[in-house]
Amino acid sequence: MVLYRSLLRITLILFLLLSSCGTYDKLVYFQDGDIIGGELNCQSYTPTFQPDDLLSISIMSENPIDAEPFNLPAELTTLSKSNNGYYNGIPSSGGYLVDSLGNVSLPIIGIIQISGMTRIEASEFILKKLEHFLVKPSIQISILNFKITVLGDVRAPGTFKIPNERITILESLGLAGDLNITGNRKNVAVIRNEGATKNLYIIDLTSNSMFTSPVYYLNQNDVVYVEPNQAKRLGSTTGYKFCSFIISISSVFFTLTILLTK
Repeated sequence: MVLYRSLLRITLILFLLLSSCGTYDKLVYFQDGDIIGGELNCQSYTPTFQPDDLLSISIMSENPIDAEPFNLPAELTTLSKSNNGYYNGIPSSGGYLVDSLGNVSLPIIGIIQISGMTRIEASEFILKKLEHFLVKPSIQISILNFKITVLGDVRAPGTFKIPNERITILESLGLAGDLNITGNRKNVAVIRNEGATKNLYIIDLTSNSMFTSPVYYLNQNDVVYVEPNQAKRLGSTTGYKFCSFIISISSVFFTLTILLTK
């Protein structure tokens, strides 16, 4: 009986050690407090056009025939609309490409500088030029290749096209199937092109401070990277070997316990 109780104690201790191999701290998002019914001052967001953006620019007028020379040929715009864009590695087609200097070349109007402008600013700028040619012109502009990439310890990493040109970091992780349980929620990286430089931002998903981060709303071409937590990094070396050892020892003690109770 004494041996039996000792085996039970040892088995319990081993299982407690084993359970520690699979526990992960700080799994819950937004741990700073209750945000339900409260107010959060999120960063405002308005996308601006950048080099390598592929733009759909549709120019209209009171007389549709007059506006035709200011638009791309119909076969190109049809191709653009039929392709859902940059999703899982499939690039967009058609549209106006913003070159490395931030310029686009429009029919009749010519080359214009558009990089750094918002949609409203670019529309007003082009409309002023169209007033010399068209009666009551109007314009629609959208980014055809607005995409973000999510990599690392998530369930479904990939590159995703964002049709409405507005996405938060939480929504991007949702597109990627959310973090795996082994993903480090306190150290999520966002890599962003800003001019000629690439900047790295770190965001903590367990803190409400994420809502005021400059990368809470993602820009086109942002890359989100979720690193594995320490438990997973150790899993392929000492952590894995230790847990395997505990499992083996526990199995032996369970077997002995069953045999002794018969």
